[in-house]
Amino acid sequence: QVQLVESGGGLVQPGGSLRLSCAASGRSFNSHNMGWFRQAPGKGREFVAAINWNGDSTDYVEAVKGRFTISRDNAKNTVYLQMNTLKPEDTAVYTCAATLANWRPTNMQHDYYYWGRGTQVSVSS
Repeated sequence: QVQLVESGGGLVQPGGSLRLSCAASGRSFNSHNMGWFRQAPGKGREFVAAINWNGDSTDYVEAVKGRFTISRDNAKNTVYLQMNTLKPEDTAVYTCAATLANWRPTNMQHDYYYWGRGTQVSVSS
């Protein structure tokens, strides 16, 4: 089992920044690829970013490329999502997820075994 707890969400103005954290406990963190997903009000959950087990391969949805950065610190059992130049359409509940280690990160929700409860990000003036 892997337990995931997100933090760092909040209310920010358009153009602002936030850094989300996802702390993992349980089985070896560096045995897992990690992903971030989001769900906006009235919409389905969508992929945002993913990172492989050692951090040298990442993937992003087109809408956040150049603005968001996923990273991980295996010594701290934590994955991060740095979000810059936030837009109102980034408003959503952001959730981290874990799946078994692979050289390539996956953007498919059904590949992920473990999920956190999410943290709210609201972008509004």
